[in-house]
Amino acid sequence: MPVRADGLPGTAGPEEAGAPAPPPGLVVTGHFDQPPGYAVGRPRGSASWLFTWTMSGGGRLWQGGAETSAGAGHLVVLAPGTPHGYTTRPGDRHWRFWWAHCQARSSWAAWLRPYHVGDGLYVVTSAPGVHGRVEAAFRRMHADARWTGTGAPPDVGPPDGQIAVAHGSAARELALCALEEVVLLAAGARPVAPRPGLDPRIRRAQELIDADPGAPHTVRSLAEGVALSPSRFAHLFSRQLGRSPMRALREARLRHAARLLEGTDLAVVRVAAASGFASPFHFNRVFRERYGTPPGAYRTAVQGNGFQIAPRTGENVPPKPIARHGNPFPLTD
Repeated sequence: MPVRADGLPGTAGPEEAGAPAPPPGLVVTGHFDQPPGYAVGRPRGSASWLFTWTMSGGGRLWQGGAETSAGAGHLVVLAPGTPHGYTTRPGDRHWRFWWAHCQARSSWAAWLRPYHVGDGLYVVTSAPGVHGRVEAAFRRMHADARWTGTGAPPDVGPPDGQIAVAHGSAARELALCALEEVVLLAAGARPVAPRPGLDPRIRRAQELIDADPGAPHTVRSLAEGVALSPSRFAHLFSRQLGRSPMRALREARLRHAARLLEGTDLAVVRVAAASGFASPFHFNRVFRERYGTPPGAYRTAVQGNGFQIAPRTGENVPPKPIARHGNPFPLTD
């Protein structure tokens, strides 16, 4: 259902600073092109998640004690329940961006968690090659959210300045599917800088592990896959990556298990088997060592309060947030 920005109380319209966000049960999306001086602040936060995708110009967003600057190709996600605000970035002539309020699907946790910069703020700098696909997905989300359930969904067109509210269950699910594509494209297609001096055979072995961590890999099978002897492969892998092949495999299996716990209702014993752990007892022990909580409790926590659990150790380092120098949005309740 299309409405104008000034016809939907609580949306991110220019006059809505301090106003509540849309109710958590709605899927609401729109496209803005805002001039300098545009600012929105919510001292109580929002009951729903907010996704923003910057197309051109720039924005500045804060949530709790974390803050970031958003330029073209940045997906910034704000979790519910924490004071937040955003404005056209100082020095920019405008901020052109798509946005969506909704309840995030639990399966998105694994894709967004590496980009958490604090206080429920997630900052994804996507690979340039996916920008067109992401914009197309937002346009489709905007069209699908306007579907009444009668006939075919509206045709996808250029941004028209209207806010779309998905009222029917089919429209909501179609809109969320389009937003899921946005999250997966932006967060899943990370630009990877090749490690200087890394042997291509070791890079290939790591790719084999990451592609199917649940497979029955061994040092011998991985060595055969890259045409090295097992002893030479193990030595080269450990020297170049700082850990043994089996340690790397265990880490990949634990990450895979965490994704299954977040996004499926598979029993823990089946998650263990699908992730390559023959013994559920061993899986339970090593998962707890890695994530600080048993698998069942991990699933309950993630599905109950959002993407709050982070592994005790890991390779993914989130981008450093811009240091805050006071709240850029003076708000009053």
